[in-house]
Order: sequence, then structure tokens, then C-alpha cells
Amino acid sequence: MCRLLGYSSASATTFGEVVGSNFKEFVKLADDHCDGWGIAVSGEEGANSYKEPVAATKSGSFNAKLDSHKSKAALLHLRWATAGMAINENNTHPFTYQDISFIHNGSITPADCLDPLIDKKLLTLAKGTTDSEKYFLYLLTQIQKHGFIEGIKTGLSYIKNNCSFSSINMMITNKDYFVAACVYNQDKVPDRFKEQTDYYHLKYTKQNGQVVVASSGWDQDGWEEIPNARMLVVDRVGKKQI
Repeated sequence: MCRLLGYSSASATTFGEVVGSNFKEFVKLADDHCDGWGIAVSGEEGANSYKEPVAATKSGSFNAKLDSHKSKAALLHLRWATAGMAINENNTHPFTYQDISFIHNGSITPADCLDPLIDKKLLTLAKGTTDSEKYFLYLLTQIQKHGFIEGIKTGLSYIKNNCSFSSINMMITNKDYFVAACVYNQDKVPDRFKEQTDYYHLKYTKQNGQVVVASSGWDQDGWEEIPNARMLVVDRVGKKQI
């Protein structure tokens, strides 16, 4: 299981700037979610990412990379690997394709259950062995068929109604949109976090032309919650919540 953080902003910024002083509290979650970290930005020039299979709190490049990835939209992922999944760079989020970046928290079982539904050309792009990467490739398949927003909705609906999962919480961006989806099974919160009944919750805040969305476990006083089985869409061109 993992922690997610993403934003869309009217002007280029960094995670430290957009989140504020308590950003350090989010980073501290890497003490538990310690199997890797990664950052991705998406824009007209395409998606750009950097990731390491080490805890963000133990990385020598974490702060510098976050400062250098100044953007109008970015995703940050702290990984706690699903049991049996290798800890390496290929399995570390974010996953990118053209101008699209993606991060996921949760598990879909079995890990290859979506393979028959993924476009064969896209399936050959898989570098790792995670269900998360297959989830991404499945959404790309639907996006190619239906467009960005409708493809995401179609993909989420299928997984929700046909697959076994703990959570398919995710964030995905391209040059036009920032999307966060909150879809989880409350009875599948990891034993380690059973006391945190909001473990799978996603919350967001909006101010000064910025929308920030994040996983729980740190100070999010005043943030609003994305209800289970809902998604938040930000039009990066008009900066409107849909």
C-alpha cells in the first residue's frame, strides 16, 4: 500500500510550496511506506519522472529532485510494496506514457487479471511486475478508445464491478487534466493500519488557483474528503473542478 500526493496549479510550483510547512509530515509517512518514492510532472512537452526504490526519508536526492521538478501539475508517490512484489525501480511509481503520469494505492488481485483487456501494444510496454502498472496500461487502453475522462470512468467502472481489490485509489494527469479517484474496500485496510479507519481516504484542498489531493495519515486540517467511489477532475486549461 502507498501514499499519494498530487496537485494542479495555475502557475508552476513545487510540492513544498503548494502544500506548505506541513509537507514534512507527509514525507514522514515514508518511514512506513518505505519501499520507494517517485515524482512525475505532465505538460505540453510530455511526462517527466524520477524514482528510486528507497524510502524518501533515506534518499540523498529527494529534496533536490522535488525542487527541480517545478510544474503546473505533479504527482508524488511513497511506496509500500504489496507482499510478493519486488522492490526495484521498474516497480516504483509513477508510471508514464507520452504526456500521461499515474500513481496508485492499493492492490488488484490477481496482478495479471487485466492483461487480456489491455491493448497488446501497450502491454508490451510493461517494465515491472505490479498490478499497478497493469492498472495504468488498462486505463490507457480505455483512454485510447474513449478519450481521457471517459476512458478513465469506463476503466474504473469495470474494475470496481468485476475485479477483486483493496483499493484502486489513483491520480493521473496529462497536459489537460488532473484526476484523482477514490475507490476502496473498507474491510481490506491493511492489518498494520486497522486503527486508521481513514487509511484509504483521499482529501483535497482548493485555494489560489491550486488543487491539492493527498492520502491520509498526516495533518490535513480543513481539507475536504473525496467520497468513496467518486473522482475529482480538474480542467488544467480552465482550472475548473468538474
